[in-house]
Amino acid sequence: MSNNLLSVTNLNTAFRTAEGELSAVRGISFSVDKGETLCIVGESGCGKSITSLSIMGLLPSNGIIKEGSIEFRDRDLTKLSKEELRKVRGKEISMIFQEPMTALNPVLTIGYQLREPLMLHQKISKREATVKGIDLLKQVGIPYPEKRMNQYPHELSGGMRQRVMIAIALACHPQLLIADEPTTALDVTIQAQILDLIQNLKDQFNMGVIMVTHDMGVVAEVADKVMVMYAGEKVEEGDVESIFNNPQHPYTQGLLRSVPDVDDPSFELEAIPGSLPNLNEQIDGCRFHPRCPFATDRCKVESPQEYELHGTHRVKCWLQEVKHDANTRETVTT
Repeated sequence: MSNNLLSVTNLNTAFRTAEGELSAVRGISFSVDKGETLCIVGESGCGKSITSLSIMGLLPSNGIIKEGSIEFRDRDLTKLSKEELRKVRGKEISMIFQEPMTALNPVLTIGYQLREPLMLHQKISKREATVKGIDLLKQVGIPYPEKRMNQYPHELSGGMRQRVMIAIALACHPQLLIADEPTTALDVTIQAQILDLIQNLKDQFNMGVIMVTHDMGVVAEVADKVMVMYAGEKVEEGDVESIFNNPQHPYTQGLLRSVPDVDDPSFELEAIPGSLPNLNEQIDGCRFHPRCPFATDRCKVESPQEYELHGTHRVKCWLQEVKHDANTRETVTT
């Protein structure tokens, strides 16, 4: 029996605006297996969250999936009706949003918001949902769970609100959990606790996890696979060891050089020059070429193809063709 949970193929997501159609996600493909954590990384605005919202069917009213498929357990989510998606969302696929203070309803108690998915998807009574809600709060390490059920989001700390979001997301034991920057704005101690909690629950329920982040430290700690995005496109993908030990795309290399190394006193941070392009900015060729120190004339006019290096390691960069030609000449000479 296949372990594959999710297969995204050639996903193109755009927004309709007064200025025209803006492309936010451009032809990306990836997969997630049961018990596997895929980290999607890149700068803010590169399309990470839009990819997640596309999977969940939660795009803004002007957002559309123009092309591609999102296969979840042999069903194409892009073909489901809104009612069918609602049955999947929260039950089979759940999402932890970036800012729990805005994701949680401020005028409803924690208990109400925990009971809602349980009563909706599991068809149980309010009393049963209350008991399960208290148990969920215990699972995510919230003290005095009976008391918290009657409190409102503003009465909890940031770390506790994030734990409540995790409890709601896991209420129906989903098979796929999407976590969008789950540790943003939390102090480092709470960050570590939240990441450990997600990892333990993933192992316990054999969930697939998509972790959206720009923090390479988080990636190193939790990822099995990594997908690097830039300006709406996938530029590199591979297992976590390949990405950290043998990064091939100049953008991936730049991201790793921008992470401080506390064990190396001589290490100096290197910023990636320039900034991410706007969605409406027309760039011919490779979209990273205006910021790339290795860009050639070809990079400026022709979009690179994707090269398969080994196993699951793939990169979208013309430099790979140069390396391939050099290796071929070396082999022939030898």
